[in-house]
Amino acid sequence: MSDGLANTINDILKKKKETAIKSIPWEERPAGCTDIVWRSQRNPIIPRNLLPKSNSIFNSAVVRFGQGFAGVFRCDDKMRNMQLHVGISDDGIKWHIESERLKFKCKDNNLGNWEFGYDPRVCWIEDRYYVTWCNGYHGPTIGMAYTNDFIDFHQLENAFLPFNRNGVLFPRKIKGEYAMLSRPSDNGHTPFGDIFYSQSPNMIHWGRHRFVMGTTSGWQATKIGAGPIPIETPQGWLLFYHGVLTSCNGFVYSMGAALLDLDEPWKVLARTSSYLLSPQQNYECVGDVPNVVFPCAALYDEPTGRIAVYYGGADTVTCLAFCKIEEVLQFLKEDNCIK
Repeated sequence: MSDGLANTINDILKKKKETAIKSIPWEERPAGCTDIVWRSQRNPIIPRNLLPKSNSIFNSAVVRFGQGFAGVFRCDDKMRNMQLHVGISDDGIKWHIESERLKFKCKDNNLGNWEFGYDPRVCWIEDRYYVTWCNGYHGPTIGMAYTNDFIDFHQLENAFLPFNRNGVLFPRKIKGEYAMLSRPSDNGHTPFGDIFYSQSPNMIHWGRHRFVMGTTSGWQATKIGAGPIPIETPQGWLLFYHGVLTSCNGFVYSMGAALLDLDEPWKVLARTSSYLLSPQQNYECVGDVPNVVFPCAALYDEPTGRIAVYYGGADTVTCLAFCKIEEVLQFLKEDNCIK
């Protein structure tokens, strides 16, 4: 890691003791807009070429960190290697992303031998940040690591055998066990996929797998996958997820939401029939993979009910959208496809 990024991280941590936690990025709903989720007027907030070596920066994870924000970013390089990089921001909009790939500390060279990594999520649990990502280990599976400072990252055992993707942790233990959502898959650009729930006593051994939900029709007819870390509400866990439609021009990725039971999250209480966000803007429709809205992170400000959702546009750039939790929950009731 460069001295510049390390100094920025230290500055953010020092400020934590001096000032109140900074509010999340936010823009009011544009005049005349009636959408439940609306886009930032500054999109894309991270261009594909922010780094000299980057071909694209997208499908990335952001969390609050000290008096600012930190994240793990998918940065495919100009050789089209799928890499993960660390990023730091004061406001969640303007990002300093480390130019060199994130290097995990791993005691097992067999496990730590880097093949590829993409589509990370970051989750604060108890006393540290956990990172999950699609890890290359004889095929795609779910890699895991933890960090306390976004400087040193310690790699754990892969959560599952290949093939699996979209590993999303819950932000606390459920009935004394760590919990994760995932999407079992195949070795390619999977033409199928449902969401499953798994438990672990120690972040290493995962079991008690439960089916959560599968495909339905329309925008989520081909496959689905968990997106940002679930948000705990009194009504249940609010989960944003992606759904995929197979069109005559290929896959189309959109975003919806579901409400999961607090104690038994494999039980779906509500689920949107309609999408909340679909590829309609140029930066979502045109890019390395056209027609993709892929959410990976959500910042929730409980006092105001505001949510900022970070998503990848067309597998090329990083974008931001906004919503209010009470409106999403109300929409789930009105547009619920669970009978």
